[in-house]
Amino acid sequence: MTDSTTAASPATTDTTAAPREVRLVSRPVGWPTHADFEVVDSELPDLADGQIRVRNTVMSVDPYMRGRMSAAKSYAAPYAIGEAMTGGAVGVVEESRAEGFAVGDHVLHGLGWREVAVLDAASGRRVAAAAPDSAYLGVLGMTGLTAYAGLTRIAEIKPGDVVFVSGAAGAVGSAVGQIAKALGASRVIGSAGSTEKVRHVVEDLGFDAAFNYKDGPVSRQLREAAPDGIDVYVDNVGGEHLEAAIGSLRLGGRIAVCGMISVYNDTEAAPGPRNLARLIQTRGRIQGFLVGDHYDLAGEYAKRAAGWLASGELQSRETFVDGIDNAVDAFLGVLRGENTGKMVVRL
Repeated sequence: MTDSTTAASPATTDTTAAPREVRLVSRPVGWPTHADFEVVDSELPDLADGQIRVRNTVMSVDPYMRGRMSAAKSYAAPYAIGEAMTGGAVGVVEESRAEGFAVGDHVLHGLGWREVAVLDAASGRRVAAAAPDSAYLGVLGMTGLTAYAGLTRIAEIKPGDVVFVSGAAGAVGSAVGQIAKALGASRVIGSAGSTEKVRHVVEDLGFDAAFNYKDGPVSRQLREAAPDGIDVYVDNVGGEHLEAAIGSLRLGGRIAVCGMISVYNDTEAAPGPRNLARLIQTRGRIQGFLVGDHYDLAGEYAKRAAGWLASGELQSRETFVDGIDNAVDAFLGVLRGENTGKMVVRL
């Protein structure tokens, strides 16, 4: 695995100080700002039977978290005002009152956005210390499984398919492209937001082609990269990208909608694709999905991912930001597309 440039100087963890957490103090309207959050000392309860205390080493910041900052009804409950937010994290057990968990174990769990977490052991999963903790937030965790489920179960990828993915230099997008190649795609195309990211996905990750969506209309650039059309599109962006993909869809094409980061901070409803009638012509289909509905694939994916990592077919790049005080900056950076690969906060 390759680490990208660290975004802040590493901080020394003081285990004697009160652990801190990030709370949502107001619901953002449009783009979130630092005023919507606060970093405060946390009070940890005594452990009950079946619980463990974990000092987090890494935590995840993800685009979906923007939706949970809104009070609007969604697939997950909104973050509560005045309480610590949640998200993926990996840490080391400091104290255990749970069978099967010992001090020193590395645990993946859902209580990120804090330095220390107390949780029911049943909601955590021990992970092997042989791989970096950050890998279980990315290519060996929810990120990789999202890409795999989207390709295999939703898009039903077949050998020889031409695959297009937006956000190709991001955490999910970079995994989609590599996994598609490993599953026999004849051509993989990605879009990204800078010349450097385009170079990265082609030269480092093995995509067949990529383009900078800022260089011109996505529809034109996609047609140039896939003159005969596409069979599969995995959508992380929405908007113009989705419309372009529908326009390039071949007969029986499939679109798996993973995310639509281009509209997450809009204050008005974004216009829908203007060419949905092409789905009639192509007999194509669009299906949204959540990785949480496909955890039954986790074991299958873990075995295949281990082989792909060993062979070099699957690689991971991470962008690190250090310290709980910089966690909000890391989250805002994801929304602005400043990360290459998975954005991870080291604690």
